[in-house]
Amino acid sequence: MQGWISVRTTKFDPRVLRHLVHPLALLPLALLIFDTAMGRLTANPIQDFTLRTGEPALILLILTLACTPLSLLFGWKWAIGWRRSLGLYSFLYVCLHLLVFVLLDYGVDLALITQAVAEKRYVLAGFAGFLLMLPLAVTSTKGWQRRLGRNWRVLHRLTYGAAILGVLHFLWLAKVPREPLIYAAILGALLLTRVPAIRRWISDRRRTLTTYRSQS
Repeated sequence: MQGWISVRTTKFDPRVLRHLVHPLALLPLALLIFDTAMGRLTANPIQDFTLRTGEPALILLILTLACTPLSLLFGWKWAIGWRRSLGLYSFLYVCLHLLVFVLLDYGVDLALITQAVAEKRYVLAGFAGFLLMLPLAVTSTKGWQRRLGRNWRVLHRLTYGAAILGVLHFLWLAKVPREPLIYAAILGALLLTRVPAIRRWISDRRRTLTTYRSQS
């Protein structure tokens, strides 16, 4: 009985959720590999590879930006610990997305690739987003954080630009804009929480609510 009570009253430690980031982030890739091995792709497999590497990249990048607002709005400070893993997994899918474009779609034809970057705005936006994410991935370690000091935070604000370019890339690529516009709305809401005045207002409201709950 005493052991049962101790189990029932033990508080859940949300930090254990960090271990779920890895299998959940790799799940789209695992499903893509499985469907490829089982011959379950559509009649246009290159399009399958393109969509099923690009969309997880964008979702994970937006989730990276959601960690700070979750901490700000709900006091979930443990969510901050997810940012690095989510960002690196997003970069993994971006690299796969780029490889599909370069290897499968354009056959490593540099002339055609250069022409596509110059003429197609969605290609330009996607490539620019990759270039912004590259230094973020390289400097994601604690060693780089120590070496760069305050400049590390400034550099990692490039995440905002990469996310905006990712949404534009999807919007200009998609034939039906409904889904990328949903991502744009979510991203816009997340970026609004970075505005200092809004950030202070949210912090004040949360502090007031916490005080009220503790007194009631």
